[in-house]
Amino acid sequence: MGNLRRYGDPPFKVAVIHGGPGAPGGMAPVAKALSKHQGVLEPLQTAVSIDGQVSELYDTLMECGEPPITLIGHSWGAWLSFIFAAEHPSTTRKLILVGSGPFEEKYARGIMETRLGRLDQDERAQIRSLMVAMDDPSTTDKSAIMTRFGELVTRADSFDQMPVEADAEVELQPDTFRSVWAEAERLRSSGELLQRIGRAIKCPVVSIHGDYDPHPYEGVKVPLSKTLKDFRFVLLPDCGHEPWRERKAKDRFFEALAAELVDITLRAPEE
Repeated sequence: MGNLRRYGDPPFKVAVIHGGPGAPGGMAPVAKALSKHQGVLEPLQTAVSIDGQVSELYDTLMECGEPPITLIGHSWGAWLSFIFAAEHPSTTRKLILVGSGPFEEKYARGIMETRLGRLDQDERAQIRSLMVAMDDPSTTDKSAIMTRFGELVTRADSFDQMPVEADAEVELQPDTFRSVWAEAERLRSSGELLQRIGRAIKCPVVSIHGDYDPHPYEGVKVPLSKTLKDFRFVLLPDCGHEPWRERKAKDRFFEALAAELVDITLRAPEE
């Protein structure tokens, strides 16, 4: 499949789900690290609607994975995994939500203000200009604009980030971002994300979150603690939005993942 990467050897019982929406390839470092111990799938979402992405993910996991599968979703990918698990409970073994967006709108109102407060005056002006350009239908090179926007946001989102080589094989998808995120915001503002989708979750859910992430961890921990029957929360100190890139938190992040994946091991060779 052209929108799928495989790491390690089968069986593929773990999948990493990238954020954005429309930012494929972001979870490649996590997949590569985990593949030393088990097979990992990295689906690259292409659909421009939530239903489309859920359907696309289902087809990929059923064709190439060995359900039930543990989903490790980052940022938007955490929400996508959450929605997927509600719709396909028999396919989902466990959810690991990394740097998830808050599940209630009241917790999301200060995210951009927090980011802007961590940037200098010129960078703040750039972000505002880029946001206008991304929403302007007449803008032509939106991929380049989204790339620069992502660079600035990543700087604001990080506590002590290590340099990581960019994934040159995939491109950002501005149109996917706009259409999918508009749907996602409506799910959150209406309460449906928690009241309908959240209450349909049957599998264990673990949230791993950095204390420096501008997405406030309370917006994940508090709502999910009240909604889910089997939920645990791990807070990483000195850690921003992408724990695997954080100098001071990377090791603790992978230790937390390993603890959740301890019972998923490669099959012994048949004699």
